[in-house]
Amino acid sequence: MIYSAIGLIVFLSIWEAAPRLNLVQQSLLPPPSDLPAAFRREFVSGVWLDMSRLSLGHYLKGFALGAGLGAALGVWSGMYLTIDWSLAWVVRLLRPIPNLAWAPFAIIWFGVDEAAAIFIIAIGVFWIVFFAAQGAIRGVDRDLIELADAFGFRSGWERLQKVLLPAAAPGILVGLRTALGQAWMAVVAAELSGVSGLGSRMMQASSLLATDIVVVYMLTMAVFYGIMDAIFVFGQSRLLRWKP
Repeated sequence: MIYSAIGLIVFLSIWEAAPRLNLVQQSLLPPPSDLPAAFRREFVSGVWLDMSRLSLGHYLKGFALGAGLGAALGVWSGMYLTIDWSLAWVVRLLRPIPNLAWAPFAIIWFGVDEAAAIFIIAIGVFWIVFFAAQGAIRGVDRDLIELADAFGFRSGWERLQKVLLPAAAPGILVGLRTALGQAWMAVVAAELSGVSGLGSRMMQASSLLATDIVVVYMLTMAVFYGIMDAIFVFGQSRLLRWKP
């Protein structure tokens, strides 16, 4: 903990010194000491609260949609080879396309609206959770499956509920945790299309060279992610308390 604090202090000191010593122009990189005033202006005006509320809505809805579909399809394809073979080339075709490349279609299909942002975020989350769920299901020890058969859990639902999901839960949760961070990256990409939120506010500020405002919103996203990650880790520890 001490070393972490020292590292942070050194980082902030270098950051503060660089623009103060004219090593970097302050218009390009504002010192940390300028950020509280910038945050205060945004907060008092109500802009920060509005943008944060909108982006959190986009984030949570997009994450829930992408993670839900990714987990369901990943588990399904992990359980049945015929499903996996059927999806193989569809996955190879669509997986390399970055979620930002879907922005034009999102605008065409949904307009400059919240639904477009949710769609882009969901795509960014979907593939991470899909591959995590698929890999976790495939990685379940075959001895556990044979033991389930011996106890009469032969139907797909019984096997999934009693054996596969509990055994695959750690791997699926790792994918979900990774997707938590990816979803915030997707929020910026989604809001570049003009949908109101933290990303769009950052673009507005950057066009005016208000880099202190840009950094404020970057740190806002970092804080939101840190809080959500801490909550997720706590929930994960509760869900996996059976694990030695």
